[in-house]
Amino acid sequence: MLTTCIHELPHGIHLHCRVSGESGKPLLLFLHGFPEGSFIWEGMLQHFGTHWRCVAPDLRGFGQSSQPAAVEDYKARLLLQDLAALIAIESPGAPAACVVAHDWGGALAWGLANRHPELMQRLMILNAPHPATFLRELQRNPVQQASSQYMHFLRRPDAPALLADNGWERMLGFFRTPEGRLPDWLTPALQQRYKDHWSLGVHGSCHYYGASPLVPPRPGDAASDTAIRNLVLPPDMLGITVPTQVLWGDSDPALQPALLDGLEQWVEQLGVQHLPGTTHWVVHEQPQAVREALQAFLRREVAPA
Repeated sequence: MLTTCIHELPHGIHLHCRVSGESGKPLLLFLHGFPEGSFIWEGMLQHFGTHWRCVAPDLRGFGQSSQPAAVEDYKARLLLQDLAALIAIESPGAPAACVVAHDWGGALAWGLANRHPELMQRLMILNAPHPATFLRELQRNPVQQASSQYMHFLRRPDAPALLADNGWERMLGFFRTPEGRLPDWLTPALQQRYKDHWSLGVHGSCHYYGASPLVPPRPGDAASDTAIRNLVLPPDMLGITVPTQVLWGDSDPALQPALLDGLEQWVEQLGVQHLPGTTHWVVHEQPQAVREALQAFLRREVAPA
């Protein structure tokens, strides 16, 4: 049965979670991205809750979870602290059986797997670039640089107010097809659910972009070009020893398939499954493919990390 709960973390943050399955069963942790919320995983929670303990939080800054005001409150180490504390509460003394993560949730999951591999047995990533390949493409690939220009808008102080204008028209624009229409899966009822979610506050979700150093160079802005070209990520922040399955929509307009090139350099046990014709919104567009891929991954024998 699908229910909700609030987890009060030891460091003063609370996370609103959707949960299914019995406490004490192996944990599946589902992490959403921007501009989404934990509700995108409800179908997965209902499907997997018969055999697993399934937990999908609204991340810090989203929905009914804590929404601190300052950009500094969204630094990676603090967001990872949230996830580590949540795993400790939901799976005391044991790692999560799998972390399943999309977009910004995936960015956090890459970091968690790097810094705390003991907290998970497996990692499934859905259209979320590894930091090393994202940095490389932002530095060298004009197509990815152009695809990521929207990040500059979301870093603006007035972005939350502008996103809310005209019934969240700009926010809905993130879902539009190249032809400019809203996709069929985004029904009027689901649009309203998103709007209700955003109405709880979007400043925190925008701060994810403001707090990140991974920002594309802006045409005509020498300072932004210098900042990204001079950025170096320490090698010890990049390696992933946890068995990892990547599920990738190849028609993602924001994240180019080149982000997968050379990923095996940093991920020791890597599987990649391409979803042709699928855009960024993998969970909405291909729920069956996600379910089947996760089921297969959970059954697969993998070498110890």
